Amino acid sequence: MTDQVRQPTGAQPDPDHPGWFSWGDFPRSSFASATGRLLFRPAGKGRGEVRMFPTEAHMNMGGSIHGGAVMSFIDMALFAGGRCAGMAEGHYVTLDLTTHFLARGETGVPLDAQVDLVKQTRSLVFLQGVVVQDGEPCYSFTGTLKKVTRRNGPALDDDGARR
Repeated sequence: MTDQVRQPTGAQPDPDHPGWFSWGDFPRSSFASATGRLLFRPAGKGRGEVRMFPTEAHMNMGGSIHGGAVMSFIDMALFAGGRCAGMAEGHYVTLDLTTHFLARGETGVPLDAQVDLVKQTRSLVFLQGVVVQDGEPCYSFTGTLKKVTRRNGPALDDDGARR
C-alpha cells in the first residue's frame, strides 16, 4: 500500500459539495450515467470515500434501492475510492466483487462507500469496504481489480465499422 493519498485523474472540486470531488456528469449514453452524480474524496491513509444520491430511478419493486444499482455503485466506488486511497494510476478492470446486503437502502438519503485499499501488487489491487446510509451499514463488499496494459478498442459491427 502506498503512503500517498490521491484523487482520481480528471477530478475537480464539486461546487455543490465542499471537500468532495467529481468528474461531473457521465455521458448520457454511458451505463455509468444511471448511477447519477458520483462524489469522492480521500479519507485518510489507505481509504477513500465515495457518495451517490439514490433516487426513485434506483428503486426496486419493493420500494428499496435495487441490488443492481447498489452493485453498480460499489463497482464504481472501487475505482474512485481506490484511487483516493492510494491505488496506482492505470487502467483497471474488475476481476471480482462480492457484496453482502445487510439492510435495505432507501432513496433520498446519500449512500457513502468507505473503500479501504488492502493490498496492491504490480497487477492486482485488493479492496474492501462498507456502504453506510445515515450512519448505518447497509452493504459490505470486497473486490479485486486487475491492471491492464491495453484498453479495449471501440465496438465494431460485422462490417468493421465503429458502432
